[in-house]
Parts: sequence; structure tokens; C-alpha cells
Amino acid sequence: MNLITLGVNHETAPVDIRETVSFTPERAQLAISELKSKALMSECIILSTCNRTELYCILKDDNTHQHIQNWLHDFFELEQNTLTPYLYTHNDLEAVKHIMRVSSGLNSLVLGEPQIFGQIKDAYNAARKANSINRTLENLFQHIFKTVKQVRTDTAIGSSPVSVAFSAVALSKQFFGDLSKQTALLLGAGETIELVARHLTEANIGGLTIANRTFERAHTLAESVGGYAIQLDEINNHLHEADIVIGSTGSPNAILKKEHVVQALKKRKNTPMFMVDIAVPRDIEASIGQLENVYLYTVDDLQEIIESNKASRQTAALEAEEIIELQANCFMAQLKAIQQVNPLIKEYRQHAMALKKEALDHALHQLEQGVNAEAILKTLANQLTNKLIHTPTSTLHQAGLESNKPLIECAKKLLICNKSRSEN
Repeated sequence: MNLITLGVNHETAPVDIRETVSFTPERAQLAISELKSKALMSECIILSTCNRTELYCILKDDNTHQHIQNWLHDFFELEQNTLTPYLYTHNDLEAVKHIMRVSSGLNSLVLGEPQIFGQIKDAYNAARKANSINRTLENLFQHIFKTVKQVRTDTAIGSSPVSVAFSAVALSKQFFGDLSKQTALLLGAGETIELVARHLTEANIGGLTIANRTFERAHTLAESVGGYAIQLDEINNHLHEADIVIGSTGSPNAILKKEHVVQALKKRKNTPMFMVDIAVPRDIEASIGQLENVYLYTVDDLQEIIESNKASRQTAALEAEEIIELQANCFMAQLKAIQQVNPLIKEYRQHAMALKKEALDHALHQLEQGVNAEAILKTLANQLTNKLIHTPTSTLHQAGLESNKPLIECAKKLLICNKSRSEN
């Protein structure tokens, strides 16, 4: 097949190296065009994310991964061998397994994360747009898509949250179920709260208020997720509206005091409040957790969930590896069979076309000589039929004389159209 994967990822290269070989969608299109013009590959897909850059190529002629590696240095104007310590390559079967692992999230920074599959699909669609996918990569990636679906369906690889932000939202969903009727108040507007906000949005949260010391930052984040921004000193005016409170401000002192929550509960008529404090030092006073109808979790509580879920994903990853091993070998077996039979099909078609041309040329010559057209058509049909069936029938006759039952059974499958096919 001559398939290679070549790339760098978060395990092999620091961020400054990964940034050096990062492809924007536009540069990926340019790179594919250049690879095609230099005749380095016959098919190619380029995947570029914050954690990895990988090329999946069907090499052309006698090219090797070294040719692609040299081109990669030239494309990014790097001195040769700059990337060598960080690059990895895989060929054929190992390349198929690698792409399946990447697509299934087994090779991700967060084990089992689903976003990479969407990025793989984007890379595949971009390559199709650039006309750099033919039969081999098309068949391979359709097989990969089915394999990822099986991994997601048959294992628990993506069912357990393994990040603080995602775990906080997952815990909220466990508490309330449907979040579409709930309102969340987020304390802070940093990276963690941004992730929380996006996870809540994906969970169809009913209302979202973001409180931050710097109003502009809160407003920017709120605008991007369809929320409402306030300053931290305004939280007492909105606390009673919040069913969910999640804090991560980085403040040295607690933001939310017990007396604030007591007042909010009175306004809520003691409707339960769910709180997650993922800040260190804590944003929410620990004594608030003692209040009736308040359910307070800290980052330590989440860490226990995360560690438990990591173990669960590790077990699921082993199951996923078994699926990938089976599916990769299955694809390679199918590919080998196709590669073996394609030359025979090509040769047989050429033989049939040659017979057709010979018969047709003879018929056209007779027409020019004024021979009756109906007689020519009958002769053409008979001659073409006889020539096409001569070799198969002679071989079958000999197989009958030799009692070659396996060949006779194969001939039945190859030569005799079954009733349903002939009717169609």
C-alpha cells in the first residue's frame, strides 16, 4: 500500500516545535498542492491541531518518508534535521493502527476526548476538497469512521469526564438532569471558567451569568456563549437567581460568604443550590456547605471523580485497542485481496475489449461491403459470444474430466448470474 504517517505530537515535541509546523487550513491546501506538484505522493491528508501535526500519505513510486521529511523542512523553511528528534513515522499496518488510535482519542492529551474525531473529519473533508484522496485513503477513512463509531459504542472510552471543568458540569447534570431550566452563575472569567461556560452551553443551560472583577473580560466571554456579564461586587443582586454556582477566580480570599447564601436561599424559598468550588484558594466559604439545601463540592471532590474516571477510561482504552487491532488487520486483509485481484480484473477487461474491437471492426468492414445488416448483427453476436465463453467452457470441460470440484464450484459463483441479479 505504501501508506505512511509522519508527524509530531504533544508526547514527542514541545509546544514551540509544534507551533513551527502548524498548518492553517489555507497552508494545508497549499502544502497538498505542493506535494502533488512534486509527485511525492498520490494521496494525502494533513491533520493539524494544537497538540499534533500529522501527514497521512500514499507515497508515489520510490519515495520514502525521508522525502516527505525533507519536504516538510523546506516547506516551513527549517534547516534539515531540525524536526528529526521529534518526528515519528509509521508504515502500512502500523500506520492504519496509529490513525485509528488518534481518531478514537487514544493518543490524545486527555484520553478518549471526542474533539479529535471532528478534527480528523475536517482534515478528511479538506483533503477531498483539494482532490488529494483517491480510492485507498477513501476506503481507509471510511473504515476508520466505522471503527471509531464501534469504539464509542462498545466501550466507555468517552463516557467519564476527566477534566475539572467538564467534571463540574457533569456533576451538575447528574444533580439536575436536564439543565435547560436551570441558571448558572460563574465566578471568574479565566480559562477554566471559559471551559465551564462552553460545556454548560453545550448542555443547553437555561441561563448563564458570568461575574468577574474585570467587567470587560466577563462581557467578552458572556457574549461568546450567549450569557450575561456582571462585576463581582454585583453577585449579591443575582445570587438568588442561580441554581448552579461554579467558582474559579484566583482570588486570595473567599468571594462568596455564608451570609450571602443565607439571604439568597430565603429569596429562593429554600430551593436547592448546587455549588462547585474549583478555585485554590477557595472562592466559596467552606461553611456554606453546612447549609440546608446547599450542595457544595470542592476541587478535591472533583479530583476523586477524575481519578476514578481516568481508571475507567484506561480499562475502556484496552478494549478499544482490541477493536483497533482487529479492524486494522481486517482492513489490510481486504486491501491485500483487492490489490491481488485488481490486476486480474484489468487483464480480463482488456481481453474482452480486444475481442469486442476485433468483432466490431469486422462487422463495420462487412457493412462497408454492403452485406445485409441483420446478418452482420447475428454474426457479430454469435462470434463475440463464442470468443468470450471459449476459454471458460474449455477450462470447465477439463475440470469435469479431472473431477476438479473446487474449480467447478468457483465457476458457478463467477459465471452463473443468480435469479435475483438477472431479474434486476
